[in-house]
Amino acid sequence: MKDLVSIIVPMHNAELYISKTIQSVMNQTYQNWELLLIDDCSADQTLQVAAAFGDSRIVVVQQESNMGAAIARNRGIQIAQGRYLAYLDADDLWKPEKLENQIAFMEKKQAAFSFTNYEFADEDAIGTGKIVHVPPSLTYKQALSNTTIFTSTVMFDLTRIQKPLLEMPRVKSEDTASWWNILKSGYTAWGLGENLVTYRRPKKSLSSNKFEALLRIWNLYRKVEGLSIFKSCACFVLWAIRAVLRRI
Repeated sequence: MKDLVSIIVPMHNAELYISKTIQSVMNQTYQNWELLLIDDCSADQTLQVAAAFGDSRIVVVQQESNMGAAIARNRGIQIAQGRYLAYLDADDLWKPEKLENQIAFMEKKQAAFSFTNYEFADEDAIGTGKIVHVPPSLTYKQALSNTTIFTSTVMFDLTRIQKPLLEMPRVKSEDTASWWNILKSGYTAWGLGENLVTYRRPKKSLSSNKFEALLRIWNLYRKVEGLSIFKSCACFVLWAIRAVLRRI
């Protein structure tokens, strides 16, 4: 019997994208999964679209109030039943072999934490041809200036890492802050060099605001990690260079 994978998808006003995202999970070659759709008080038809699939492996949970993606993911962590836990954003897509290949990779590496390559795509999920190639591994020190860990590529083995450590802080760029916290605890993130995820970037997405993105990362260095001005500047410059290169 294959191990169960718990897939956590925070949803908020995602009616335009969530159907294809769910379908990309249903198309997986690895079929022993539960899909935890955590609705963060959507005001559109997101819930209706999600419910229309009628698959018993799909669980829809409604948050009582809008509290953001970090809290929605944490709700998913609490109820997850699988050995493996993976994140998928409501507008991103997985390649059919994503789960199967990543689990095999983690078993080979005996890894608690892994991530993969991914491809940038436009608003219609059409790939741009720009693939982000991840390093073979990242430690905490390396990850401070190399934020190539993309949320929709991440997977954890819950027999090797405990759920409380995975809970995301309620800060801006909560995903990056979470990876740093995990790595700071002594874990290594292992990179699988296969393009298994399509990163859809809607024109009005949060990441499209470049100044806001810069400010979020700077605040992580100074206010969350408590790094000195000198250390923050050094990490920030290296992070910015890598961020630009990923998009060229």
